[in-house]
Amino acid sequence: MEGVSVRKIKKICVFCGANSGKDVAFVNAAFHLGKVLGKRKIDLVYGGGKLGLMGCVSTAVAQHERQVLGIIPSAFTINNLVGETCGKEIKVATMQERLVMMMELSDAFIALPGGFGTLEELFQMISWAQLSIHNKPIGVLNINGFFNGLLSFVDHAVKQEFITPRARKILISATTADELVDKLQAFRFESDPALSKLKWSPSSSQKEKLDLTLRL
Repeated sequence: MEGVSVRKIKKICVFCGANSGKDVAFVNAAFHLGKVLGKRKIDLVYGGGKLGLMGCVSTAVAQHERQVLGIIPSAFTINNLVGETCGKEIKVATMQERLVMMMELSDAFIALPGGFGTLEELFQMISWAQLSIHNKPIGVLNINGFFNGLLSFVDHAVKQEFITPRARKILISATTADELVDKLQAFRFESDPALSKLKWSPSSSQKEKLDLTLRL
């Protein structure tokens, strides 16, 4: 990391499956990521509960005496659907409110293996970065090639000119937790000159009108 400016990351939001997956390597990697965050004195923001990989990473972070914050829709807490959150818990009304709060409270984002929910959260953060709603680094921990197909598809979309080369740089990938955190810390956000002019004030429904072609 010598010669590279390092971004200060205090809290990382982790998106991952509420299942453990078929490969035990996913569970081991989730525990190891939590251990790495703990050793680097980085707190965790996640979706709450103790199921699957979400439970693994949150337990590991708590075991290393770092703060854990679960942001969970109230609907999931009925009948203890997802189990007890390991750490502090904030209940929200909707999935969208949950994601907005995750964005606001985190300094970076990591996706572990997961299903549709994990992918939705990952791509929502990427699209928000593309639109300059935030400038925080986003990465996937590519355990045993889990994200190979996804990364290949994204590169295919670049070749077909639906994703710009600049936007492609938003999504970081690595095969180990330490390498990924290093890349997140070294990330330098490169905004689109046109999209960076958009005004995203929550108090205004009027967005600046721009004569441009959005590749979203």
